[in-house]
Amino acid sequence: MKKIISTPDAPKAIGPYSQATEANGMLFISGQIPIDPATGKFVEGGITEQTEQVLKNIGAILKAAGFEFKDVIKSTCLLSDMDNFAAMNAVYGKYYPENPPARAAFAVVKLPMGALVEIETIACG
Repeated sequence: MKKIISTPDAPKAIGPYSQATEANGMLFISGQIPIDPATGKFVEGGITEQTEQVLKNIGAILKAAGFEFKDVIKSTCLLSDMDNFAAMNAVYGKYYPENPPARAAFAVVKLPMGALVEIETIACG
């Protein structure tokens, strides 16, 4: 059975989707962009600050569902510019210091609201 996961500690969905859904012990987190849930606006700064906020948002959703970063099995990272890959990777690596999940990273033409990075996540408990 599908369960909808929602927390005020992560940004509200900006379209017809849920922050996350859980089914059969797996958690599927929608792509997160660098919105600070306290202000509803993007964090100031560049790719480093945006990636940090995206991962904080993911962490809040993981926590709301009873998961942790160690439970993440797959991430998909979308970047507005592959020149930002190394800086994004440096921040991302802090959240997965051991046994990191499988991952794909792509450059895309444009991300929602002009974000520099969006990350979607799958976790398994």
